[in-house]
Amino acid sequence: MRKRSFLKGIVAGVLHLILLRNWTWRAAAATKALIRRVRPSAAGWPKPEIWQKLKEAVGGNLVEVPPLFAGCEANPKSSSCLEALENMSNPFWIADQPAGTETSGWLDAWTPAPSVYAVVARDAADVAAAVNFAREHNLRLVVKGGAHSYQGTSNAGDSLLIWTRKMNKVTLHEAFVGKGCEGKTPPSPAVTAEAGAVWIDLYQAVTTEAGRYVQGGGCTTVGVAGLIQSGGFGSFSKGFGTAASSLLEVEVVTADGVVRTVNACNDPDLFWALKGGGGGSWGVVTKVTLRTHDLPEFFGGAKGKIKASSDEAYRKLIERFVSFYHEALLNSHWGEQAILDSDNTLKLSMVMQGMTGPEAREVWKPFFEWVKASTQDYTIVNELRAGALSAREWWQFDERGSLIRDPRAGIPKYYGWWKGDADQVGFFITGFDSVWLPASLLAEKQRGRLTDALLASSRSSTVELHFNKGLAGASADVLAAAKQTATNPLIIDAFCLVIIANADKPAYPGLPDVNINKEAARKDARAVDRAIAELRKLVPHSGSYVSESNYFNRSWQEAFWGTNYPRLQTIKVKYDPSGLFFVHHGVGSETWSADGFTQLASE
Repeated sequence: MRKRSFLKGIVAGVLHLILLRNWTWRAAAATKALIRRVRPSAAGWPKPEIWQKLKEAVGGNLVEVPPLFAGCEANPKSSSCLEALENMSNPFWIADQPAGTETSGWLDAWTPAPSVYAVVARDAADVAAAVNFAREHNLRLVVKGGAHSYQGTSNAGDSLLIWTRKMNKVTLHEAFVGKGCEGKTPPSPAVTAEAGAVWIDLYQAVTTEAGRYVQGGGCTTVGVAGLIQSGGFGSFSKGFGTAASSLLEVEVVTADGVVRTVNACNDPDLFWALKGGGGGSWGVVTKVTLRTHDLPEFFGGAKGKIKASSDEAYRKLIERFVSFYHEALLNSHWGEQAILDSDNTLKLSMVMQGMTGPEAREVWKPFFEWVKASTQDYTIVNELRAGALSAREWWQFDERGSLIRDPRAGIPKYYGWWKGDADQVGFFITGFDSVWLPASLLAEKQRGRLTDALLASSRSSTVELHFNKGLAGASADVLAAAKQTATNPLIIDAFCLVIIANADKPAYPGLPDVNINKEAARKDARAVDRAIAELRKLVPHSGSYVSESNYFNRSWQEAFWGTNYPRLQTIKVKYDPSGLFFVHHGVGSETWSADGFTQLASE
């Protein structure tokens, strides 16, 4: 049997399993009355005295949720409006608002909408009370920690929000053993974080203060629990694996209101699903414990921007860089991005772990010298450089000026976000897609096809190659750990995740002077579609990262989880048979209406 026919057979088999499982699930749903979640206008909506009982059960921490810019709608000169306008570019401020979403919406997809009420959870008992209340009163439930969902999954109108942001305690362990795992698993240095913690909280405690490393997200303001449930790539994933790979234990409240401690020894199926099976689908995570790693002496990177004088020179530059990446960078040391733009520029924004500054400069010397020697073809727009600094200082404010400090009074002094992430705060997505590229495309015989596809893609839109979001080049231990997660198995052989996206200025409802040109926005969306199509010609069945993907992907089950999806569906039915936990394109969402309010009959 030829390899191509064999691969087609595998894909067809996976799709058959998914379709069969969907049919079985919908058929089972048809045997009982279909669920319709209630809205405030419906007869079944809880009366005020019933809400008061929930408020008492959670120690008074039930609040109404006004829209993020409600003050501006009432009076653009009010203090609340002016405060919101002053802080709307601060991701920490947005996360600290019950109606806050880091993304201000997606063209023709979703618009931020506040819940009616929010439980400002302090512990797992508060969460359990909210889960039981939502289940008993048939409410649409939403869960939010860091508020970073591009897909809009952490907000929904007419819902009850479980807001975990206030739960942000971080605890270090010298020798952690999971509950029930005594004598079965060896002790490990670890860190426990409550669900409302963001990654800068952990980097401060684990690296800056304790001199160790925890694998998390590259963006400092991303929620810890959400990232892990989606798989969790960070700048150094090729060195340490995904965040989900380091997960040792989870405290989670499931749909029955039970507070469970799950790990490899307790509810191992649910534990596996929480390691990359998608945030918001399995329960409300209240606490996670992650293995920590020895801290390398140095972190560093390489930067620069090169402009080609012609399309022909640009193609040669892309091909040269691809070859250089394959020869020198496809290993555990290097991650982050190379960006190809339609103006024939290559921008380098790479990071490194485990090498000294001189070693990093020696790695890049051949490529930099090749560019500098080709003065007729290339102009160096931004200086080409590589270097390193003490890893323990990576997340500290210093003369580099890479971090923007949160200026508000009364917040942790270490709170800051990368300058490179600033343009994402509040942005309005017009088009977005991603695709994993397998390392086989780097082979000499395939390199020309890859180069041509990247060039063709860049003619329509900016192409970002995120090398840390594919694990090809990682160690055997990293790959083995990733195989024990629910993340799409394609990440094992992928050398990068390509992200192609366009966005507009913030467009929050109620924000003054919002005027999105929808015609231009849809033109941008079509440009993303054309650009990604050039790459899908190379890899028509490649996957897409659930946290950074196309809202409108019709094959999302295969794209996000591949061969893992049927197993995830079985676990979903076991722990959440009524579908209390719903998110857009989450496991089991195909049995619900797009808004998550109405269960669908079997076809």
